[in-house]
Amino acid sequence: MALTKADLAQRAAENCRFMKVEAAEIVEKILDMIKSLLTVGEDVMIPGFGKWSVRLKRARRGRNPQIGHSIVLDARRVITWHYSPVLKEAVNKSWSRS
Repeated sequence: MALTKADLAQRAAENCRFMKVEAAEIVEKILDMIKSLLTVGEDVMIPGFGKWSVRLKRARRGRNPQIGHSIVLDARRVITWHYSPVLKEAVNKSWSRS
């Protein structure tokens, strides 16, 4: 099951005693900030969780699998995410207990 923005807002409302509408607005604003920073090429790091970075991929040769012809894939920017060692340890601890 995937966690949605509505689920995040609901949990924030319950845990922080916000109204659900306020929590939804806060979640939306945080995600908008992350998106706007990544759009201009800034890294976003949340200690204990992870880091999002924008990387430039150069143009490269590829192949159309349907007809087998070579094509040139344009240069583009991609978003990468690296988890924090703290998050990795927490996930592995909880998994090993199960």
